[in-house]
Amino acid sequence: MTVYFIGAGPGDPELITVKGQRLIRQCPVIIYAGSLVPAAVLEGHQAETVINSAALNLEQIIAAMQAAHALGQDVARVHSGDPSLYGAIGEQIRHLQALGIDYQIIPGVTATAASAALLGCELTLPEVAQSVILTRFGENSPMPAGEQLEDLARHGTTLAIHLGVKHLARIVELLVPHYGPQCPVAVVHRATWPDQDWVRGTLADIVAGVAAKGFRRTALILVGHVLGETPFAESALYRAGHAHLYRPAG
Repeated sequence: MTVYFIGAGPGDPELITVKGQRLIRQCPVIIYAGSLVPAAVLEGHQAETVINSAALNLEQIIAAMQAAHALGQDVARVHSGDPSLYGAIGEQIRHLQALGIDYQIIPGVTATAASAALLGCELTLPEVAQSVILTRFGENSPMPAGEQLEDLARHGTTLAIHLGVKHLARIVELLVPHYGPQCPVAVVHRATWPDQDWVRGTLADIVAGVAAKGFRRTALILVGHVLGETPFAESALYRAGHAHLYRPAG
C-alpha cells in the first residue's frame, strides 16, 4: 500500500501529469484538497472512497490513510500545484514514516509556472535575472531568520510571492528600496481556472490596480524586471558560433 502525494497543478485539469492522472483513476481511495483542487481533476476515477480534506484536520487525514493501509488500499492524496511547495505534506509524511506507511510524491505544475505562461514571459533572462525566489509573505506565520522579504529582495532577482495579496501595500513598501518604484509587477488570480484574471503594473501603481480588480486571496505576486521591457542578451545556447556537445564547432 502506498500514499501518493499528487500535484494536481494550478487548476486546469489538463495540467496534471499523465502519471498523476493515472494514479487518481486507479487508486481505490482519494483524499483531495477540495478548496483548492477542482472536481474536474478527479473525473474518470473508480475510487471506492473519495474524501474532501478541506474540513479535516491533520489527525483525521492520517486516520483515513491508516484505514486505507489496514485494507491494503493505495491512496491518491491530491494537492494543488506542486505538493512540495506550500503543500503541508511534510507533516503528513512525518506521520506516515512513524507508522511505517510507504509514500511517493508525484510533482505537479506550479502556480508560478502557470502564471508565467499566462503572462507570456520568461522568468529568467540573461543579464537581467537568472534566479527565481519562491516565497510567501510572513504575517501570521513568521518566516525563518534571514528569509524576511526585505532580505530576499536584496538579491534583486525575480520574486514569486504566495499568500500575500491581502498585504500587498506592505509588500510594496518593503520591495521599493531594492527594486525601485518602476519595477514591473503582475498579480495573477486563480491562474488557469475558468475565472482567472490578472493585473500588470509597477510597484508604484499595483496596489490600486489590484484594489480595482478586488483580488483578496488565491493570487500570486510576481515581481521583477523580466516582466518589463528591460533589454537582455541572447542566450549562449543558441548563439551562432557557440559550440557544445550537440553542436560542435564548424
